[in-house]
This record gives sequence, structure tokens and C-alpha cells, in this order.
Amino acid sequence: MKKIMQSLPVRLLAGVIIGILAGLVANETFMNIIVTLKQVLGQIITFCVPLIVIGFIAPSITRLGKNASRMLGIALLIAYVSSIGAALFAMTAGYTLIPHLSIVTSAEGLKALPDVVFQLEIPQIMSVMSALVFSILIGLGVTWTKAVRTGEILEEFQQIVLQIVTKVIIPLLPLFIACTFCGLSYEGTITKQFPVFLKVIIIVMIGHYLWMTLLYVLAGIYSGKNPMEVVRHYGPAYITAVGTMSSAATLAVALRCAKKSSVLREDMVSFGVPLFANIHLCGSVLTEVFFVMTISQILYGKIPSLGTMILFCLLLGIFAIGAPGVPGGTVMASLGLITGILLFDDTGTALMLTIFALQDSFGTACNVTGDGALTLMLTGYAEKHHIAGKQ
Repeated sequence: MKKIMQSLPVRLLAGVIIGILAGLVANETFMNIIVTLKQVLGQIITFCVPLIVIGFIAPSITRLGKNASRMLGIALLIAYVSSIGAALFAMTAGYTLIPHLSIVTSAEGLKALPDVVFQLEIPQIMSVMSALVFSILIGLGVTWTKAVRTGEILEEFQQIVLQIVTKVIIPLLPLFIACTFCGLSYEGTITKQFPVFLKVIIIVMIGHYLWMTLLYVLAGIYSGKNPMEVVRHYGPAYITAVGTMSSAATLAVALRCAKKSSVLREDMVSFGVPLFANIHLCGSVLTEVFFVMTISQILYGKIPSLGTMILFCLLLGIFAIGAPGVPGGTVMASLGLITGILLFDDTGTALMLTIFALQDSFGTACNVTGDGALTLMLTGYAEKHHIAGKQ
């Protein structure tokens, strides 16, 4: 019993429940402490994300040796195809379902969270995308030049990052999630807003599960391995993603979950999971496409034309690859598409940001869980083409 209570999924769920209950009875003074604590914890976790990206991706690329460039290309291709497929899937559902829905959207009546008591800023040593590009270039450079000593340094750095993840990030996550849900509960997002977007959220979540199912089925068929051996370990990562609303903040837990799977190659996990956390945002893309169609129907009385939506989907897949894996990263990165291609005005843009933020946790959970399927595809590709990492 003690072992169960100390397990990560139980601690994460406890954080969600305690946070919601605390938010329902909290006063402003208590929330001052909570929002300050969340800000500090968020800064610590965010600071560590570039370190995790560098610590896992760069040495993983060096282990791939001469096959590094090919594996990177394959990873980018399947991430883009998954995002585009999710976008087109959501578009089809939008044209089919939205005309039959009667949705009234309102984002009013929420409490305002109090200001933080003090603002602790812990700037990252570099942005997540800079860390991603740095990792790829350094990894490829070490491979091309056969820089043995630099490769050994990267391996040692990975061990250091592993200890940071184990002893700092994992213990802080349940507290961070509790603070997040406490804030949502205090604002009224969970109670007052739930009836407002319930219909759309249910439809989008069904879409998430259908898309994740498709990805894992295809990954299982291609790799010849049982995809359930990956899915069954991803519960803690899913819960963490719901609580943090960030693929980047969930990265440490996702790595731990993927490493437990007996069908995923360890080198593919170290290479694929951190990479996909930054370039594979299928759940967020699926959500955004359905939401922009819904909001267009509500505000402007019509859904964008088929040609406009196809162009939006194709470009959104590219923008998703470059979007930061942080809360709202996909929609923020694609604001230019929303205003430039769909011609949303300020009201439409604000409503899109609001509604997207209210459900962002579920899209993030789909992103993170879907990464496991793509990593299984990478494992299958590596084995079919006899790509062996350096031991």
C-alpha cells in the first residue's frame, strides 16, 4: 500500500484532487501564496527543460553514428505527417459536425487570480528551440568529425541531467500540478466554464483518442511489436501533461515512462521522445483546427471554405514543428495564420486564445502520448534497416 501511495501516478492524481478542493475554499491571501509558489516552481521546471533536451538528444544522435542524419529526417517526416493527418481529420469532423451543433460561447464570470507576492525570474540558458537546434548540430558535428572526447562529455552530461530529473523535477511536479488546478478551481474555470465548452471538449477529446489509437495501431503494424506495451506505461505522462499543459514540462516523466517499455529501443527513446516533445503536436493541431472552425461559425456565421482550411492545415503542420512545447505554444505560434489566412479579427483571436487555453491540457496529453507511438515507429525503422546505436 505504501509503495502504491508513493508511485508517481498516485501522487499526480492526488495533486489534481487536492488542488481542485483547495481552490474551491481558498481566499485571496491563500491564493497569493499559491500563485507565487506556482510561478517559482514553473521557473525551476522551465529552466531545466533546455538541459533535458541537450542532455538526451545530443548524445543520442552521436550514438546513431553515420545513421544520425537519416534518423533525424525520418523523425521530422513522421512528426509532420502525424500533425497534418490530425489537422485534416479535425477539418473533416468540423465540416460534418459543427453545422449540427448549437454552441453558445462565453468566457465571462471568472475570478481574477491575485498577483504573485514576488516575481522570481530564472531565465533559461537558451530557449527550447535553440536547445533543440544546438543539440542536433552538436550531435551531428560529433558524428561527422568522430570527436570521441566530446562524445564522452555529452554522455556524462546526460547522466547529470538524469539525476536532475530524478531528484528535482519529478518530486516538484505533483506540487506544481496541485498549484495549477488550485488556480483553475479558484477562477471558476472548472465549474463555471465547464458547461460552456463541454460539447466541443467532448468532441475534441474523442478525436484525440481516435487519433492516438490510429497512431499506435499503425506503429504496431509497422514495427511488428505490441503497442499496448508502450501505452500501458504512459499513464503518468498523460496525467502530468493534463496538469502542466506543457509537453516540455512533461518531458522528464515521458522519458521515464517510455524507458519502462520493453518494445522501445533505449537509444530511440533518448533520441525520439525529447525531439517529438518539441516537433510533434498532433493533439494541439487537431484541437486548434476544430476550434477555429467552431469560432468562425459562431462569430462570422460560416465555416471557412475547404480550400482555405486545407491551406491552413498544411501550414499549421509546419508551424507546429517550430512551436514551443509550452502552454498555448501551438496557437501562439500560429496566430499569423489565424489572422492572415482565416481573417479572424481581434474578437475571434481573443476567443480562440481563451477557448484553446481552457482545454490545452487535453491536447498536450494527446501530444505526449502520441510521441510514444512515433518512437515505436522509429524503433521499427531502426530494426528493419539494421541501424545499431553505439553501445
